[in-house]
Amino acid sequence: MAAITPTTTTSTPDASTTTSPLPRALSSLRKVTVGVGLIAATVTTAVAATVHAAGVSFEIDGEMIPLLGFAQMAFLGAVIGGLLAGSFNKRSAHPHRRFLQVTAALTVLSCIPSVALPPALGTKLGLVLAHLVAAAIVVPVLARRLAD
Repeated sequence: MAAITPTTTTSTPDASTTTSPLPRALSSLRKVTVGVGLIAATVTTAVAATVHAAGVSFEIDGEMIPLLGFAQMAFLGAVIGGLLAGSFNKRSAHPHRRFLQVTAALTVLSCIPSVALPPALGTKLGLVLAHLVAAAIVVPVLARRLAD
């Protein structure tokens, strides 16, 4: 009868088992940004469609803002927010606080054309509402990803 001797094996990960060249936090932030961007785009478009169905015109200088434009801009805002979050996470001593400060200022600034350009009060309010809805969805989700 053969004697059983304990043996140990060690394994080292090789390059073929690595799933992503990105650091886990960066990959996660990208996924969250895309996800929250899609949600914000959907909700903002639904809000704009509802406001438009209630009789508010999204016409500026004789041209109607297409509903797809609301989705595109909400998604773009989320991507910009994700880039800011990633940058502050790397370069700021207090990324969470800095992100909230900057996104609050950018949200206010983004509303200025919506207030200044369209002549109708309903259009102004509808556009500002779209900005605030998108920011209310995107900013808290991305802010939770930041240390502070």
